[in-house]
Amino acid sequence: MLNLLTSILGFVVLLNLAMFFFQPGMIFFPYRSINETPQDWGLEYEDVFFHTSDNIKLHGWYIPHQNAKLTLLFFHGNAGNISHRGESIKIFHRLGLNVFIPDYRGYGKSAGKASETGLYEDAHSAWNYLLSKQSLQRENIILFGRSLGGAVATRLAADVQPGALILESVFSSANDMAKSILPGLSRLLVLRFNFDNTAMIKQVHCPVLFMHSPDDEIIPLAQGKKVFLAANKPKQMFQLRGNHNNGFLQSQPDYEQHLKKFILMLDSR
Repeated sequence: MLNLLTSILGFVVLLNLAMFFFQPGMIFFPYRSINETPQDWGLEYEDVFFHTSDNIKLHGWYIPHQNAKLTLLFFHGNAGNISHRGESIKIFHRLGLNVFIPDYRGYGKSAGKASETGLYEDAHSAWNYLLSKQSLQRENIILFGRSLGGAVATRLAADVQPGALILESVFSSANDMAKSILPGLSRLLVLRFNFDNTAMIKQVHCPVLFMHSPDDEIIPLAQGKKVFLAANKPKQMFQLRGNHNNGFLQSQPDYEQHLKKFILMLDSR
């Protein structure tokens, strides 16, 4: 019996040692190559480079809209880079918003290596860029986060209290995702990442719009609802159609119309 227990303990230790090194590769899927620019989408833009407090050089695009009052700070998901977000950026531009979309450290032209604390720092640096370089007011900035970007946006919203927060297809926490993907094995693992949206959303005190599809094959709708229930009012929930990556397109034109109503509400304040 002692030998069996020792073998089990050794297996768990070795498993966690291996997973400690593999976890970042299971969370972050950065692409370095920039395949397109907003010019390819028919949009004018500024190529932006800025630094974080830990001196990481980040890259992003500022896409202005003439006479826009509100600016959207866009935090994308865990795969690809900013050049893969053209369809979304075009939607927000049609809605009359300036858009600033940065790449996290390790993604695209941004230096460094992705980590949870690093992504949170990147978000703060992007926020500070809008306040200092674009001379924007806090209440005129909308944070948008899709998938993993939802955790980045939520953490920033909890810290800075923006004009509004839009969360699309977000998970409740890294632990809940581990249970969903590896229901048995997750009990044995020590996770390196928290990304606890359920806890962070409780510190957000601005209007929040949640968008999630019941057909999401990666992040269950139940997780999005868990974050929604934990959020403070005012809050809204809009149900998408379609899968995780393309639900926002498969839900058109309702998707864009609902965003428009939410933005008009903010613009009229």
